[in-house]
Formats: sequence, structure tokens, C-alpha cells
Amino acid sequence: MTVTLADVRAAADAIGGAVIETPCLASHTLSALTGAAVWLKFENLQFTAAFKERGALNKLLALDAAQRAAGVLAVSAGNHAQAVAYHAQRLGLRATIVMPRFTPHVKVERTRGFGAEVLLSGESFDEAQRAGVALAAERRATLIHPYDDPLVIAGQGTIALEMLAAAPQLDTLVVPVGGGGLIAGVAVAAKALRREVEVVGVETAGFPAVHCALHGRPPQFAGSTIAEGIAVREPGALTLPLIRAHVADVLLVDDGDIERAIVELLEIEKTVVEGAGAAGLAALQRHPERFRGRNVGVVLSGGNIDPLVLSDIIERGLVRSGRLVRLRVAMRDLPGALADVTACLAAANANIEEVHHQRAFTDLPVLSAEVEFVLQARGPDHVREILAALAAAGYPAEVAHD
Repeated sequence: MTVTLADVRAAADAIGGAVIETPCLASHTLSALTGAAVWLKFENLQFTAAFKERGALNKLLALDAAQRAAGVLAVSAGNHAQAVAYHAQRLGLRATIVMPRFTPHVKVERTRGFGAEVLLSGESFDEAQRAGVALAAERRATLIHPYDDPLVIAGQGTIALEMLAAAPQLDTLVVPVGGGGLIAGVAVAAKALRREVEVVGVETAGFPAVHCALHGRPPQFAGSTIAEGIAVREPGALTLPLIRAHVADVLLVDDGDIERAIVELLEIEKTVVEGAGAAGLAALQRHPERFRGRNVGVVLSGGNIDPLVLSDIIERGLVRSGRLVRLRVAMRDLPGALADVTACLAAANANIEEVHHQRAFTDLPVLSAEVEFVLQARGPDHVREILAALAAAGYPAEVAHD
């Protein structure tokens, strides 16, 4: 069983008007930073904030009367769950979603909010999957697979139709890879429309299942990743042959690359993406020579990220860029010394966020103190100016890395 351009076009006709045709826009700033002409496909603007709606809806619309009456079931801890629940509710279908017990409460409640019955089962996704398959058989419900289904793959492929229509000059499409449904559909459509278009996938180094399959190496997996949406240990039986046939390569990025891309998309494009959604931009930044001079379309596959996680990523990004810095300053423990140092920092236009004053836990002589400041700065050059100003005032300081 395979998927063709005709299947993707049929999916586009089927889901048209019920799924958002998201913008595909040029980013002049990211183009200047990466050396490629960059277009972004904003799938994070779908109603459930991810591309999964396309494939899920295409599958749901193909159900016959008996299947519709019996209802549907999906196993997912994330975007697929919400996509199935939302469109099943729209179509008046009974939906059951099986999630692992570790699934964050906010995702469970959001899925229930779309009218689905949510069952928590298993300590891992694999355990939840086994429970879901058994329950679907028991209820005679149709199992909506997140990626290994030709109708789901065809639905995801509609992204390529929209991208190439909006930006015909694109010669490279960069797509996150988990189970492979998204990149398989995109590659089938893109290569059929324009054979010269190159489709490149992106996985995290901690979950390189497709990369290793293409390169003939056994994969080794990490315990977790910020890009949980593409943390898949085994690609689909349908998707992997399509990837082999139509995808040029699958590149690897690490979590640091993804964090940086999330922050840059927030700062530059004013758009929020999840870890998997930032993987494409992370690849452009990690492998610039691979894309330099090309017209590159990057799929921002989703935007469902926990606000607390996003807050941590932003803060870590500020540290990496030198805009948030921790300085350790040595001074005599005398009245007015701390005020003198803070005045020096103010004169250098450094904004103080935190102050930690230490007398006992230090190697400095008695009657000396060590003070740690967390400062907002403009960047590495500004930090060097601050250090020089402190030194000139008689207060030796260093950037604290421990």
C-alpha cells in the first residue's frame, strides 16, 4: 500500500475549509542569519496548534456508516489526541483517547475539553498503545493511527501543496520526523509536483530512528528530549519505504539547537513553537552549509509547549546569548562597599536581577566578601564592558559558570 499525489489532492479537497490553510511566509531576518532564503510554514496556527489535524480529519471523513456508529480510538499523549478529539466532536463521532498515565494534566483536560473520553493506561507510550489496540478491538472502534495510515499520510501531505503554491521558488523542504507521517506525505506530494525539490528530515540526536535506518546503523535512544513530539523509537511500516524513496536525508540536531531555535522564533517571528516545531530551523542553524544559497521551506509543525518549559528555555537562551549573566565580585566587607559596586553596575547600564552576599563560604580573606550578581546585559561585549568597569573601580570580578 502506498500514497500518491492523487491521494494528497483528494485529501486537500476533503479537508478544505475545515483545516486552516496556514501562512507560508518569507523570513528576511532568518534568511540573513542562516545564509538561505527561508520561508516558514506556520502549522502552529492550526486550531489545535499542530499539523496533526490534516491527517486525522482525512481519516475520519473516510469512515463508513458502520465505523462512524462504532466510534474511533486513538493512542496519543499530545497533538494527535487533540486533533482526533476535536474533529471527531465536529463530525458527531464518539472518540476515545488512550494516554499514558504520565501525560501532563493540561493535555488530558484539553483533550477532554473536545468531548473525548480519555483513559489513562500504562507507564509508557508502548504500554498505552497495547491497551489502546486491545480496547479498540473490544469496542470495534476504528483505530486512528498517528502516522502509519495512508489516509493520515495523504492528509499531512497537503502541507506540501500549500507551500509550493505559496512559494513556487522553494527548492528544499525541511520537515521534522517522528513516526514519519508528515515527511512521507510532504515528500510524496513535493516530488510528484516538482522532481527537483529536495526534502530533508530532522530528528533529535536522542531519537534517531529514521536517520539510523537510512544509514544502516542501529539506533541508540536517550531517556527524553525537549522535542517529545518526534521522540519515536520506530518509524512506520508504511512511512519508512516512502521516506527511503523520496527523502534526500535526515539530519540530526540536539536539544540545545532546538532551544535556540525556539527562542529565535519567539524573538524574530513572534511565534511560539514546541520542541518538534523548532527542529527544522534548528537544522538550518546546525548545518548551515547544507542549505546555504537555497530556497528553503521550513515546517513549524506545532506550538503546544508548556508555558513553564517555555519560560525555562527563554531564560537559558538569554544566558547563552550573554544577555543574562552571573558575576562573582570580590570586595572588602566594609560599609558602603556593596552600594559602591551597585552604583558602578548602574553606571555601566547593567540591570540587577538578583544579589547573593557571601561571607562564610568563600576562600577570600577575613573582612572580605564575595557577592554574586545576576545581571541583565546587552550581550557578550556589554559583559566585558561591565567587568572592565568593575576592575577599574577596584572590584575584581568574573563570570560565574558553576
